[in-house]
Amino acid sequence: MFRVDEVGKKALVVFSGGQDSTTTLFAAIHKYGFKNILAVTFKYGQRHKVEINSARKIIRIAAKYCDKICFRLISTGVMKEIGDSALLCDDENVSAEHRLDKSLPASFVPGRNLFFLTVAAMIAYHERIKDIFIGVSQADFSGYPDCRDLTIKAMNVALSLGMDYQFTIHTPLMWLTKREEVELALELPGCMEALAYSHTCYEGKYPPCGKCPACKLRAKGFEEAGVEDPLITRAREEGLL
Repeated sequence: MFRVDEVGKKALVVFSGGQDSTTTLFAAIHKYGFKNILAVTFKYGQRHKVEINSARKIIRIAAKYCDKICFRLISTGVMKEIGDSALLCDDENVSAEHRLDKSLPASFVPGRNLFFLTVAAMIAYHERIKDIFIGVSQADFSGYPDCRDLTIKAMNVALSLGMDYQFTIHTPLMWLTKREEVELALELPGCMEALAYSHTCYEGKYPPCGKCPACKLRAKGFEEAGVEDPLITRAREEGLL
């Protein structure tokens, strides 16, 4: 049970176990100073569900830098039932155009971040948490409209009004390119260690496939930063590359 004097001292992180959410988690701890963290991960029928195992491993690493960190897995089948994304179908090409809108990538899941933030806000309200973190970026947003700054700001207003509770949605990666995100990770104690266990590949593969849009974007960021991806280092050390 929460105490009134704890309000404002705890943060909720929408946490997938990927590169972006991992960097966001460590930014919440080190740059924003939150040492009591609730990490919420969603199981929504994604083909790369292996990221859930990555999330659990990363939480254990992050625990070394927190006073308290809790992991919560939310299962939902609604997005899988609706479909409309190659990320929800094992046999669709994630590198193609979206079947309903050719201006969007096939990996776009309509409403995903809006849904995640709504559920996150429901949990935050119950726990009396005011600060919510999500690792979206408009600089390198892969064509996803629900990663835009204006979208997140609109959600912040809607959720605060709709629950009559003042949330603040933090997006520490919003204006960072992937290169700048890697440079940020280098500044955050424990983050590079955690990134060795993060998962980005849309195909759900380890070592990563290196061909899907997510793999290419991640590789480009590390290459431009002049740093080897710790996930690749780990795979090589395990004799998988």
